[in-house]
Amino acid sequence: MRTILSLLLSAGCLATSQAQAQDQSAPDTGDDRFALGQIVVTAPRSEGIGIDGESLSREAIYKFNRTALDDAINLMPGVVAGNSGGTRNERLVFVRGFDRFQVPLSIDGIRVYLPADNRLDYGRFLTTDISEVQVAKGYASVLDGPGAMGGAINLVTRRPTKALDIDVRGMVTFDNDADYAGYSASALIGTRHERWYAQASYARSFTDHWDLPDSFTPIVPTLEDGGERDFSRTRDWRANVKLGFTPNESDEYAISYTRQDGSKNAPLHVSDLVNTPRFWTWPKWEIESIYFLSTTALGDRATLKTRAYYNRFDSMLRSFNDRTQSTQSRPFAFDSPYFDKAWGGSAQLDFRMSDADTLRLAFHYRHDKHVEAQTSFSTAGVPSTEPRQTQTENTFSIALENELALTTALRFTVGGSFDWRDLKRAEEFGSPLGTSGTPAVLYQYPRRDADAWNLQGRFDWDAGDALTLHASLSSRARFPTIFERFSQRFNTAIPNPELKAERATNAEIGGSWTAGGVRVDGALFYSWVDEAIFSVLTPGYPCTASTTPPATPIPGCVLTNLSQSRNVGSGEYYGAEASLSATLAPGLDLGANYTVIKRDLSYAANPGFRPTGVPTHKGLIYADWAPLAGLHVQPSVEIASNRWTLFTATPASQPARYYRTGSYVNTALRIDYAVTEKIEIGVGARNLFDEEYSLTDGFPEPGRSLYLTLRARY
Repeated sequence: MRTILSLLLSAGCLATSQAQAQDQSAPDTGDDRFALGQIVVTAPRSEGIGIDGESLSREAIYKFNRTALDDAINLMPGVVAGNSGGTRNERLVFVRGFDRFQVPLSIDGIRVYLPADNRLDYGRFLTTDISEVQVAKGYASVLDGPGAMGGAINLVTRRPTKALDIDVRGMVTFDNDADYAGYSASALIGTRHERWYAQASYARSFTDHWDLPDSFTPIVPTLEDGGERDFSRTRDWRANVKLGFTPNESDEYAISYTRQDGSKNAPLHVSDLVNTPRFWTWPKWEIESIYFLSTTALGDRATLKTRAYYNRFDSMLRSFNDRTQSTQSRPFAFDSPYFDKAWGGSAQLDFRMSDADTLRLAFHYRHDKHVEAQTSFSTAGVPSTEPRQTQTENTFSIALENELALTTALRFTVGGSFDWRDLKRAEEFGSPLGTSGTPAVLYQYPRRDADAWNLQGRFDWDAGDALTLHASLSSRARFPTIFERFSQRFNTAIPNPELKAERATNAEIGGSWTAGGVRVDGALFYSWVDEAIFSVLTPGYPCTASTTPPATPIPGCVLTNLSQSRNVGSGEYYGAEASLSATLAPGLDLGANYTVIKRDLSYAANPGFRPTGVPTHKGLIYADWAPLAGLHVQPSVEIASNRWTLFTATPASQPARYYRTGSYVNTALRIDYAVTEKIEIGVGARNLFDEEYSLTDGFPEPGRSLYLTLRARY
């Protein structure tokens, strides 16, 4: 890979030098955000480190040393990172309390979606070559596509800003004992000219291990004995190539190719002796995407924007006999590959009907195909591989939005959309639930289509030179995944093809005040959640003697202790967020943000349920001090109160137990020095005081870590 990268850099430099000889007037735009890949957000972007309510700049990502998306986005108000716990070892993100199913993730406006279950692991998405992270909360424009029940997250890739644009970064990490723990590196080379631009980038991150805090006391040493966290190794890389054509000031056309690949292990619960440990590993986690984006002016009043894409997602989950992860000969050992594909596109027409009135119309189409074929093992030593099972589905959305300037200072935007889902194929292999004495067969689940509407409105008021205010109301829905509708969860759940879409109605009022070197942003928000999907215990499911209809019930045979996904929940999410950035003196900047979130979500059959993963209070305070030319000292403190989690070591005969955990005061320090105008070195520490805390039951977070960085730009 180093050889390939060297050749790529050499070729890029040669092409750039030749282009410069031909075009000495290459522009330097100064803005490296790939504008075609942005979604609709309403707040202006912060300067400098740039942490505000709706965007996170690449400078903030670098200065806070956040190489993974979940870690980076946790800096923002209203956004919380978490841990799924369990054997899946997935990093989570919540936006104002809404989870990864309810807040779609996109790269350059192209949605990243796993059609089987959409259980995205946000720790797999690298940020070192990202220009900006956009987060639309509550009010997410219907023009950007379906599914944004609680908001939307978009990663905007970079594009070159000058004739020769190079950015190379490297970091080495060390654990609490100053032993080598991993590294990350990225390189970008690009060229920009009056009529075209080109860019290639590569990013890689490797974690050999991370340390538990010194205060951690082993509870079950056979599960975790402290020190280096067992099974904490991960590896990820991503490459991106982009070519753009800008024939005039209004039009732009770009084609982009992205490939990312990862592997990870899964740490064990540190104390659960009730449930048998699962020794799972993901040796393969690949996403590949090629997409075309464009914007074209149609005369003086209309603009056409298009997106077309093809995505591929392949993964492998392996289950082993024991912690050596070397043999597969027990009934719970398996290989589970996924082969997923998606293609589609969107078109948006903006028409300026007058100087005060703009109408926008958008259409989205997506085709998802999921294929799986599990291989199971046993003590007999003969593996058994299922036939391939396929699920395919089409999703459509048509949206209309109108922006009207009521006065020179007051704007009103109203929008609506209609989404519909067309399920084409839903195969499963096995004995259908409730059948008795029948062999495993390949069969179809009952197929049901679905539709949903969305409606929203927003006022924006420029109340003065320094003050802007806004108010919005949005009702959005999201369709359940194939997993939620059909998964039998190892024969413990009943499929529900009639499962409906969840819905949230989101209200917000807020504003921004800027004067001199001070900026203050704030918002109050309230969301009503309806038709929430819960797994509900059912009284019984009749056994049948046939796999084909009409099924004949077996007298006296009923399956018990089964669950089913149903639209039975409702509740409210509400709270407030605020952020501050200020230049207190030349060379001294201060920033802070704070979020309070309350979630009341329940269903009648389980009054003891608690929504997990989100703290009531969360905050960040940081400073950037430059005491000498080229020297920057950046201390920061992250604060969070506790959050609900589920105690997993509960016998099946007892009701679920919830408790609160996860409060922390996490201090960090970074010092950078510019050796030259183009080269910068740095040193830093995370969790400086080695605090012990867990975001979910049985899975403590990393202790103190140290790092060294190098950055070179041209």
